[in-house]
Amino acid sequence: MLTLNGKHIYLRALEPEDLDFIYTIENDESIWELSSTQTPYSRYLIKEYLENAHKDIYEVKQLRLLIANDNHESIGLIDLFDCDFKNKRAGIGILIYSKPSRQKGFGDEALKLLMSYAKSHLDLHQLFCNISEDNNVSLNLFENNGFKKIGLKKDWNFINGSFKNEYLLQRIF
Repeated sequence: MLTLNGKHIYLRALEPEDLDFIYTIENDESIWELSSTQTPYSRYLIKEYLENAHKDIYEVKQLRLLIANDNHESIGLIDLFDCDFKNKRAGIGILIYSKPSRQKGFGDEALKLLMSYAKSHLDLHQLFCNISEDNNVSLNLFENNGFKKIGLKKDWNFINGSFKNEYLLQRIF
């Protein structure tokens, strides 16, 4: 089982007991904008997803890890997605779901842990992320970790009746 340990948090592989936490996140309409979700997920689908979460990153082109604090409480998720091993790149996304855990450095620590893993264990050359133009917290997090804005996608996402721009950021190791 994959576990990456930091000073205040750790990242670990998903387990069957994470069903309720993931169900809550995936069905929270207030954050659907982050994942382009448009419909709720059933417990059955999430259970099926968790049963397949052990599959190899090279097969499924994705790695989702749970972020837990020192008290072993689930506080968020971090993902590598669209893994392209031929071109040595992947997308990265993070969510600190627990509101009391936000803006305490946990996202920064999780991002650093997964970036290090992506470089040293997966031999990736670059990571990219997509962040809404008005998400200053996430923009600061990624820019403070060496990501550069390389493009602005105009009217990229249709959210609550209006279009929003989205930045594409890239980090080359």
